[in-house]
Amino acid sequence: MVGSTITTPASAHAAAWETVVDTGSFAGYSALESEWAIHYHSGAIHARDQVVVNDQFPNWEVKGDFQAPSSRGTWPAFWLTGVNSWPPESDILEFKGDSRNWFNTFRTSSDVDSTIVGVSSPGSWHNYRAWITKVSATDVDIHYYVDGQWKAVHHARGFVGKPMWLIINLQMEGSSGSPGPSVATYYRARNVYVGRSRA
Repeated sequence: MVGSTITTPASAHAAAWETVVDTGSFAGYSALESEWAIHYHSGAIHARDQVVVNDQFPNWEVKGDFQAPSSRGTWPAFWLTGVNSWPPESDILEFKGDSRNWFNTFRTSSDVDSTIVGVSSPGSWHNYRAWITKVSATDVDIHYYVDGQWKAVHHARGFVGKPMWLIINLQMEGSSGSPGPSVATYYRARNVYVGRSRA
């Protein structure tokens, strides 16, 4: 993934709210590669800081505006995944070769909640958001939104205390089908934000 300049000014929004990541905009693209055994060059970026729901920070908000490709063979994502183990995983944006966004929460490899939501023109700007809140000593609820509209809540057992990376990536083919596009594919993001509140 090739990106433009990313700015990360950290500032507090309120006395009890701390901004962990607050970016300007960036764009990535994937290009067809004809000289290698692999078909595409694409990639990922991740936040330097980790998301950890715990007693000190029981509430987290992760959101951003994205222009996501959705043609066959394109697989953009905006997600959280475990630093030391997998799962946990929370997919806030994931398109698999069509105009449906997959909100996924993996508690184990076989214990998964998925809410699949149609998005009109995913290649236009849309806002994707997760609100994560601690509901017990071990569990969280993850609320998923598109363009400010609540779409689902998933109960995530065992997520408390597990550090997670925030990742934005564009994969090609795989779960999104093949062959993929024969021209460069762009995945754009702006206003990516991660915030947390103190208990």
